[in-house]
Amino acid sequence: MNLDDIRADIDRIDARILALLTERMEKALITRRFKTSTLDSAREQQVLERVTRASRGILDPEFSAGLYRQLMAESKRIQEAGPETVAFQGAHGAYSEAALLHLKPDAVGIPCQEFSDVFEGVEKGIYDYGLVPVENTLGGLVGPVNSILIYTRLTIAAAIDMPIRHCLLTLPGTDHRELRTVWSHPQALAQCRNFLHRNRLEPVPHFDTAGAARELAETRPKRVAVVAGKFAAELYGLEIVKEDIQDSPNNRTRFFLVSAKKEAAEGEKCSVVFTAGDKAGSLFAVLRLFAEENINLTRIESVPDTPGKYAIFIDFEGALASEHVQRAVHKARETTDDFRILGCYKEMRVQE
Repeated sequence: MNLDDIRADIDRIDARILALLTERMEKALITRRFKTSTLDSAREQQVLERVTRASRGILDPEFSAGLYRQLMAESKRIQEAGPETVAFQGAHGAYSEAALLHLKPDAVGIPCQEFSDVFEGVEKGIYDYGLVPVENTLGGLVGPVNSILIYTRLTIAAAIDMPIRHCLLTLPGTDHRELRTVWSHPQALAQCRNFLHRNRLEPVPHFDTAGAARELAETRPKRVAVVAGKFAAELYGLEIVKEDIQDSPNNRTRFFLVSAKKEAAEGEKCSVVFTAGDKAGSLFAVLRLFAEENINLTRIESVPDTPGKYAIFIDFEGALASEHVQRAVHKARETTDDFRILGCYKEMRVQE
């Protein structure tokens, strides 16, 4: 062991400390939903007593208590500021969080393990919104999200369409010639297949692109790179070896911002879902209703629902309050089963 090795260990520890500090502040912000006041003297005293008892060896109890007093003061400041919270699936630095920075730059993104956790948290009022990917130009439908959209009571408050630009990331100072393996989400690895093959890099699946970047920053293994976005690189202090390594330049993902409350301002695009059986011409009959009103459809997708039935998603241009949209929606509701309006919203398109 030498000085560089020790400093590398300290860097690993610092990365974990910062990640835990962020998570602690996020949890503190969420607790505000369950309290009548930000001040809870009894709880603060419990925390300080526990921290003091647990401080042993080189760690001075007074130092630990002082540090936690600062942490709790910052927690109360954040709670009193009351920023909006937006849940997303994955780790900090995910493409969903990058989309959130465009859509709601002042909101606080809260990472969740599963898409179902995002929807459930918004439904229970734990989070103000959820931001979920719906479709990708290369990968198609995001199946788990669309399956939940069939039955959720949440509404679509906004949408954003954003380019997905994959980068090859490494630890600073890594000799690129020594790289052997690349971690990332299976879909991201598949979208960079040609680049990885050309550079003789072995793909290793990971649950999340940003999660792979975080693990690289925290564990600092040798000869390993990750595929993730520029936002993840900035967040975890990683070096961008090469940008735009995806095989196709036309790689975009569309996200929905979902909410438990109806937005006051109505947008210019609408989403609906309904079920259709396997009867010939049943879908065509619905599509014709919109065509007769000169309504432009921007998305038509089917997702298996129950045996013999499919949930049909349709997005179209137009305000829900307009007469021709009202006529089409009224006729479609009479023609289909389980017809439901998911939302009428504004959509942002992020350019390259």
